[in-house]
Amino acid sequence: QVQLVESGGGLVQAGGSLRLSCAASGRFFSINTMGWYRQAPGKQRELVATISSEGSTNYADSVKGRFTISRDNAKNTVSLQMNSLKPEDTAVYYCNVVLTSVLFRKYEYWGQGTQVTVSS
Repeated sequence: QVQLVESGGGLVQAGGSLRLSCAASGRFFSINTMGWYRQAPGKQRELVATISSEGSTNYADSVKGRFTISRDNAKNTVSLQMNSLKPEDTAVYYCNVVLTSVLFRKYEYWGQGTQVTVSS
């Protein structure tokens, strides 16, 4: 079993900052890609940011310059530093991990989600 535990969500005013963290635990050979997705009420889930095992990053246009994704391979964690938050960032944020199992098969896992609310 592999589980993802997210933390860091909360309520902030526009212009404020939050830092989300996600830790992967269980048995696996390695983690390939880690990322964050979000889903606002009445909208579809969308990609926020991803980071590869080599450290390459990808961001949604709406968060470029404001959010920074990072990972700690030794701790199997991924973080999302969110600055200059806007009300439009309000959503449930989900951690996503693509990993290789001990039998060298590829799997995708999702966290339970953490609420981020930005007030105007």
